[in-house]
Amino acid sequence: MPLYDFQCDTCGEVFEELTGAEAPAPPCPVCGSVEVRRKLGSFAGPFTVGLRGAEARRSNAVRHAREEQRREGFARQREERRQNGGAPGSSRA
Repeated sequence: MPLYDFQCDTCGEVFEELTGAEAPAPPCPVCGSVEVRRKLGSFAGPFTVGLRGAEARRSNAVRHAREEQRREGFARQREERRQNGGAPGSSRA
């Protein structure tokens, strides 16, 4: 059975109750009134999207290695430009 949120029209109490989808609204637990309406509530807590545990560590290691290779490539290109006197097509005045 799903958990529904209810609000009492008489006293304003908000409460949760396990009821069937077609079942009548339960009475208010504070004042006992049957003037209760079902409210729209959140369906579940926040979901964690993404990898967790060993998969996350593995993914982070692969990403770190890829970024390190990229940095090394940039450093190599920078060193080649330095040795060749600057970037191709650029003139120094």
